[in-house]
Amino acid sequence: MKIWSLLPSSTEILFALGLGDQVTGVTHGCDTPPEAASKPRVTFSEIDSSLPSAEIDRQVVEHARSGRQLYHIIEQRLREDPPDLIITQDLCPVCAVSPSDFAGHMEAAGCSAEVVCLNPQLLEGVIEDVITVGRATGRASRAEEYASSLRRRLDAVSAATADAPKKRVMTLEWLDPPMPGGHWVPQMVEIAGGASEPIRPGEPSRKVPWDEMAAFEPEVVVLMPCGFDQHRAVREADALGQLPGWLDLPAVRSGEVYAVDANHRFSRPAPGLIDGVEILAHILHPDAWPTPPPAGEVLRLDSPPGESGWEPSFSPIS
Repeated sequence: MKIWSLLPSSTEILFALGLGDQVTGVTHGCDTPPEAASKPRVTFSEIDSSLPSAEIDRQVVEHARSGRQLYHIIEQRLREDPPDLIITQDLCPVCAVSPSDFAGHMEAAGCSAEVVCLNPQLLEGVIEDVITVGRATGRASRAEEYASSLRRRLDAVSAATADAPKKRVMTLEWLDPPMPGGHWVPQMVEIAGGASEPIRPGEPSRKVPWDEMAAFEPEVVVLMPCGFDQHRAVREADALGQLPGWLDLPAVRSGEVYAVDANHRFSRPAPGLIDGVEILAHILHPDAWPTPPPAGEVLRLDSPPGESGWEPSFSPIS
């Protein structure tokens, strides 16, 4: 079977199920596991992700207003080596190629591949996607076993943090403008022993007035801009100092501000989210969940702002 994965998350799932040798096309963003980098890229993006967060947001808004697509399939590849199965999503048009985007390409290329569309809203949906992919590829038994292992890990975190005090947590899925995390992120916070507002588990992320976000007075802030790793998050953090009341947030005053690898642990609806839950549990309740994240993967604000204001520096937690 020839499989095209039009999602970094489904690429991760396919390789976890031992199907890497059947993957013949991936997106420009597929980088997990490292072996995925050797697969043919079959998509490209209209967005220049090297630009600052505010400029990326402007590009996305302009594309949406004009009805232009953010991502495209390389139609020539579809003609030259058509797949038997295409895995895609219709969860978020800003995240990956959607069925409406490539239906025309398939018709033009005469491609009759089966299409599996994933649309998880919560962690259980992500785990169910593992099973869905397994059934579509003849690996149902292996997928069930893998899904069970992911559920056991979530149950372990939930049990460990059940009696811990629920710290108020602000997750920032984008930094300029600031946007709180949505979909599965609030659920991840809850399982890890925190409380998250203003977006409820399962609801998509959206732009929320900053004064509403600040009124939550978070005890912990986690910087997880979509598609960025922890180092890029730190580079983008300067913009936060311009927000009214940012320096007065309890989390900022106490130095409880963390930058994480959102690209691999929080943004993608993939098994890596389970790692993200474990990372959050250690950030919030290290006594209850003492297992640290991989070295260098989580960075913490070195010290609260001084007289010079917000000039953040971060160091790895241990």
